[in-house]
Amino acid sequence: MTLTPVVRRLRSYRRRLRQARMVARAIKSKHHPILAHIIPMRRCNLSCTYCNEYDKVSDPVPTAEMLRRIELLAGMGTGIITISGGEPLLHPGLDEMIRAIRRHGAIATIITNGYLLTPERIQLLNRAGLEHLQISIDNVMPDEVSKKSLKVLDRKLAWLAEFAQFDININSVLGGGMAHPEDALTITRRALELGFETTVGIIHDHSGQLEPLKANERAVYDQILKERKPAMFAFAYDNLFHKNLALGQTNDWQCRAGSRYLYVCEQGLVHYCSQQRGYPAIPLEKYTQADLDREYSTKKPCAPLCTVSCVHRVAMLDLMRNEPREALTRFFPPVNPGGPAQLPAGIKVLTSVFLPPADGQPQSATQRMVAGAAMKLFGVK
Repeated sequence: MTLTPVVRRLRSYRRRLRQARMVARAIKSKHHPILAHIIPMRRCNLSCTYCNEYDKVSDPVPTAEMLRRIELLAGMGTGIITISGGEPLLHPGLDEMIRAIRRHGAIATIITNGYLLTPERIQLLNRAGLEHLQISIDNVMPDEVSKKSLKVLDRKLAWLAEFAQFDININSVLGGGMAHPEDALTITRRALELGFETTVGIIHDHSGQLEPLKANERAVYDQILKERKPAMFAFAYDNLFHKNLALGQTNDWQCRAGSRYLYVCEQGLVHYCSQQRGYPAIPLEKYTQADLDREYSTKKPCAPLCTVSCVHRVAMLDLMRNEPREALTRFFPPVNPGGPAQLPAGIKVLTSVFLPPADGQPQSATQRMVAGAAMKLFGVK
């Protein structure tokens, strides 16, 4: 029996502290990106019919150029750098990129279809310092829409459970023409059985917009929410964004793409997100603090029906920064209208430490001392 799952669990505590420091920095200041997606190559080894983020011909961006872009993002203060594609495991310099992200102090993550994972490749990712990996699985059996099936990938998942020292999230999907929505529940159950984190996504159209779930898809979605045990942040995301999307309803929020979230394509241009490529399309080396500050408040017409979850999650941190008590009520809604927010115990403690009392009175000397100590622990000045 391998000790890797134990090692992964122990290392996850250090990762949680790094994530907490990232969140603390994001809440303290709005003037740096929280998350950036970088694309080292557009080519992919699959051809999922709903996907508009790949081609079959592109060469990998030279590793030296990707390292330069990582350095530029680190210089902006970016907290998380996610390597995506296309398929990032096709890039020969992937491990070097991961090491560079870690060397610059950012959190290193990748999004992959998982096809190229082997025990040896997973060990290389461990040694490079990868902290988080996500695979999106579309169905149980491969079909004409997607080959990202549990049948094909289950062996890869077992290898991840046995060998990976980084966190793993398995994302199941609903909508977008998937023939068997009940597959999402099967995939979620398998991920939970292996000890992985799980999310469920609603597939968007080719502009990143909402395709409302049908009644049978909503039933599967509701059952997944009952069975999975989401992390606190994912639970809050479900309440704030996902439940409306599942019902085909709009969300009222301020998109921070182009500021707190950056999508850097293979040409090195900064875009709002993968589904809004072409705006603002400024080269990363020419992207300035003025651009970040402008896009922080720019209204995006695509926002109400947006399903791009990584942009949603970034916006949640700014909602916490700007309107903390309102944010907590929206993240953890009361059982009865007008009642108190249903805060988890850990959030109650943090609220008592960092927020002034709800009655408007100033913090006590003890609260200020504890808050100061916590900020030092999180590395925030």
